[in-house]
Amino acid sequence: MRVTLSVIKADIGGYVGHSESHPDVLAKADEMLGKARKSGLLIDYHITKCGDDLQLIMTHQQGEESDKIHELAWDTFLAGTEVAKSLKLYGAGQDLLSDAFSGNVKGMGPGVAEMEFEERKSEPVIVFMADKTSAGAWNMPLYKMFADPFNTIGLVIAPGMHAGFAFEVHDVKEHKKIILNTPEESYDLLIFIGAPSRYMVKAVYSRETNDIAAVSSTQKLSLIAGRYVGKDDPVCVVRAQGAFPAVGEVLEPFTLPHLVEGWMRGSHHGPFMPVAIPDSTPTRFDGPPRVIAAGFQLADGKLVGPRDMFADKSFDLARQQANEIANYMRRHGPFEPHRLPLEEMEYTTMPQVAEKLEGRFTSLE
Repeated sequence: MRVTLSVIKADIGGYVGHSESHPDVLAKADEMLGKARKSGLLIDYHITKCGDDLQLIMTHQQGEESDKIHELAWDTFLAGTEVAKSLKLYGAGQDLLSDAFSGNVKGMGPGVAEMEFEERKSEPVIVFMADKTSAGAWNMPLYKMFADPFNTIGLVIAPGMHAGFAFEVHDVKEHKKIILNTPEESYDLLIFIGAPSRYMVKAVYSRETNDIAAVSSTQKLSLIAGRYVGKDDPVCVVRAQGAFPAVGEVLEPFTLPHLVEGWMRGSHHGPFMPVAIPDSTPTRFDGPPRVIAAGFQLADGKLVGPRDMFADKSFDLARQQANEIANYMRRHGPFEPHRLPLEEMEYTTMPQVAEKLEGRFTSLE
């Protein structure tokens, strides 16, 4: 059967500060999506959280960018915001950048990752969700999953993967996109995605079957709002097995807690720490950045799961390394490379400070 998997998230209120999602907010979302499943709009759904972000994981047959599905998500976020306001949660509704739904939540604040596909005989999918980071955080893991044979041996020995994968890359500042094929254009690909604050992997496709393999959210809140309004906290969906990397190959990139932008006030670099879902509660300097992984088997659109994929003890060393890296980076305080470079600070107080002091700069002799 043809099915659409939609993952839509938003920060609609933190408990306490930016550290956690309140159970009452999750319960309201469960109530809203439960009604939609009963009405037949949704085949199935799962509600979860990553830090202070509410995550809506939904299956349906409305296709990508469906007005009905997006309106359901928007209404759910609005209802959750009212709960958050009643509890005086921090930043209630902060990701909702508009007062009225316009037919699609893209560009309105929430993060969106959707894919439509023909469900296979066995359809394992992994939903990655992040907190205290930005959409470019998926660039390195997606490259390793789908283009690095040192991570994914299937690229070498699995006939269905040997043809490689096509990467759809978005330039979020110029609002352009390009498709680059691996392995032959790997170096060209790395030129762009090695700059994850601007160029982001939106989707990956199998060159053997043309089927979609992965999709991520590329919404960047500061570019949408024109000011600092919070972290982007992206999501990413990856199909596994068969013509795609095995589950173990999909998870392997996260054994390296690579540096991502975000953390405190969205203005710092920090290690991307893989954690179990209950541990997605960033408090140290509002971090460090977290990533969780919910694994599902799809069965006629039903979400069988989730399995908490990072609850595995084999990720303990990555978590230990992330804490050590966090210590090292924090000792830099307001200095780069802990703080983001100047061009990424344009949505903070930096422009106001520069303007205030402009008359005090004099020419060099």
